[in-house]
Amino acid sequence: MEMRKQRTGGASHVLVLPLPIQGHLNPMLQFSKRLASKGLKVTLLTPTSMGNSMQQDNVSSINVDPIFDGYREGERAATADEYLERFMDSVPKSLAELIEKYSATQYPVKFIIYDSVLPWVLDLAKSLGIEGGPFFTQTCAVNALYYHKLQGGALKIAMEEKSSVSLPSLPQMELNDLPSLVHGPGSYPGVYDLIYSQFSNIDGASWLLWNTFDELEDEIVEWMASKWPVKPIGPTIPSMFLDKRLEDDKEYGLSLFNPNSETCMKWLDSKEPGSVVYVSFGSLAALTDDQMAELAWGLKRTNAHFLWVVRESEKQKVPANFAEETAEMGLIVTWSPQLEVLAHKSVGCFMTHCGWNSTLEALSLGVPMVAMPQWTDQPTNAKFVADVWQVGVRIKVG
Repeated sequence: MEMRKQRTGGASHVLVLPLPIQGHLNPMLQFSKRLASKGLKVTLLTPTSMGNSMQQDNVSSINVDPIFDGYREGERAATADEYLERFMDSVPKSLAELIEKYSATQYPVKFIIYDSVLPWVLDLAKSLGIEGGPFFTQTCAVNALYYHKLQGGALKIAMEEKSSVSLPSLPQMELNDLPSLVHGPGSYPGVYDLIYSQFSNIDGASWLLWNTFDELEDEIVEWMASKWPVKPIGPTIPSMFLDKRLEDDKEYGLSLFNPNSETCMKWLDSKEPGSVVYVSFGSLAALTDDQMAELAWGLKRTNAHFLWVVRESEKQKVPANFAEETAEMGLIVTWSPQLEVLAHKSVGCFMTHCGWNSTLEALSLGVPMVAMPQWTDQPTNAKFVADVWQVGVRIKVG
């Protein structure tokens, strides 16, 4: 993807449009910063409904512009499906208007990087004479499984026969190693449709950008590259925690949550190296009451220090008096500065749902994992953590 300066002297302008959830915003923002460091003008589009609730720190190298998603600042949809419906009704028109606005400036849009679950962006871009490429926020392995589901064949037969499956460039997989949405939409028909729409027009994309790297998924990357113009561009974490090439890139810079940074870091500073179990299940996963109770008492019985992230919406599931009874051992917070936590010397392991961002952060920072996957791509990520990369263990179900 060579984006040279135009004859006018202005840098080529790249638009970036993520699906507005934290796990998609973070990697696409980080890639935007990397592009900007190469001299490109980059504009990240964020939804009007989030407005100033997003902490726009440490993003000075790129532009952040609002795009109307059907909601005004502070308005919220009752359900995720309702939001997606309004988003899909509103954003195409808003995007076309923004592209037209930029065309009248020194920096007309030359390329659009869009969330892979928004394939209609490519059709819109091409109708306006602009090239584009999807950004896949999940692994090559996971998306290969989705692709095989669409194609039928061996995966379909294995699911019908309830047997393990062997697919090109992938390890032998049991049914519980597959992404949950391979089995059907379940309670998430909107998400299911988004996932499988990713492949609707990828043959027309200039590049397929993946938040992974060759050494991590070499065989599956090679298989995919035989079909499409694949570019692994990960891991997309702030430069301070990786290669340190971007001196001011110390954090993601866009957050839908308020991390208890000072509280977490001060508490970790008081603990011995490798003595803390860090527990977090990301921004979406929701455990049952029984799971939360088992986890709570399991942490207590380890007699180890623990830092446990329990989102505000999940706090009522923590057993009564647990926080008080374990005050000497652990700290419970509603959100944390996860990269700083994982990089802290006192953290010895990470109990995780195996969302891809969390998994990639732990891999990059060398923190062993205890995998407790919940849904979507997480079972497959856990399979790779435990059996392929061998950097953690997976909790058995039942």
